[in-house]
Formats: sequence, C-alpha cells, structure tokens
Amino acid sequence: MALRYETIPVTPFEQNATLLWCDRTLRAAIVDAGGDAQKLLGRVQANGVTVEKLLLTHGHIDHAGAAAELAKALGVPVEGPQEAERFWLDQLPQQGKMFGFAHSDPLTPDCWLADGDSVTVGDETLAVIHCPGHTPGHVVFYSAAAGLLIAGDVLFAGSIGRTDFPMGNHEALIAAIRGKLFALPDDTRVLPGHGPETTIGEERRFNPFVADPRFG
Repeated sequence: MALRYETIPVTPFEQNATLLWCDRTLRAAIVDAGGDAQKLLGRVQANGVTVEKLLLTHGHIDHAGAAAELAKALGVPVEGPQEAERFWLDQLPQQGKMFGFAHSDPLTPDCWLADGDSVTVGDETLAVIHCPGHTPGHVVFYSAAAGLLIAGDVLFAGSIGRTDFPMGNHEALIAAIRGKLFALPDDTRVLPGHGPETTIGEERRFNPFVADPRFG
C-alpha cells in the first residue's frame, strides 16, 4: 500500500490526529492537528517524512487547535474544511477557553474544500466528501486505492457524531452517513476522530444509530 498512516491521540479529548504519508515520496499530511504540536512533530521526525500540508475535517478545537501553530512552524498550507465551517474556526479562542485548552487564534485555511474536490499527499489522491451534521462544513477524506476513510467526527465504531452543538443537524448527519459513506466498499477502513478503527461494513451492519435494517 502506497498510502501509510499513524494515528496519534492528542488533547485531553483523545482526538485521533492522523499522520498520513505516501511511502514512495515520503511526503505527508497531518489530518486534524487538534493539539500537542510537539508530540505531532516528534512522530513526523520518527517516521522520517516531510509534511507538505495540514488537512482539517472540521473546526472543533480538539481537531483544529494546533493547526495554525504547526502550519507556521512547518511553513505549509492548511486545506479544508468546507467553508460553512468558518463559524467554528473563527470561534477557536472561545472554544479554547470553554474547554480549558491552550489558546488558539482564529484560523482561515489557505483553501476551503467542497464535496467532490480532491487533495493530494505525495503521489496519492484522496476524495473530499462533505458530510454535514456534526458541524455544517465537516468533510471526510477517502482513498479508494488504499481503502481508507478518515472520518473525523461523522462516524465512529458503534456510534455517530454529536449534533447538539450550535449548527448541528441530526437528519443531515444520518443522510450523509447512509447516502455517502455507506456507498463505499464494506472493507473500507474507517479512522474515526475518537476511539478505535472500524470498517464501513461493520457499521452498516451493527451500528445501532445507522445500521441498514436489511441486515437486522
């Protein structure tokens, strides 16, 4: 597999940041750099890769809190999420105070992403899928070649993202999971924003919030 990854839990919320790299070029991206910047930089060094960009699924502090710091330190751009996420990224300082995180300045990414876009990591390409509901501009990243989905806070092992935050929408979240993510192959590995890995097939069959009744 040309696309490799390491899951790195960060922040008191144990958010799964992902170091993603192309093993041909050793060019990498950090997805959802929520905090613990030095820990993330240490794993970059340990894996011998060169970060070329930061990717964000959404703007909650535990996913985006260290993005500006790392982008500045590494001299790389931030890509994503979808532009409706401007609300949350503008609120990063307030989110930090609310949850007791280190200060994080408001963040405007170098480019917003939209459904149907793609991003590159070295020679590898990942599709951008807009999955609103947990937040309005949430996106996920999917590599068909690697059979890998970085799902942020949309889909978890046995659960789904919360929708009780401002601008959350439960119906939109369910529609995104069933209409977009469950269209992916069953053996797609899912890297959620919190907790263990799972697969699309496992969640389609057994997730109590979104399971396909045909498998009941």
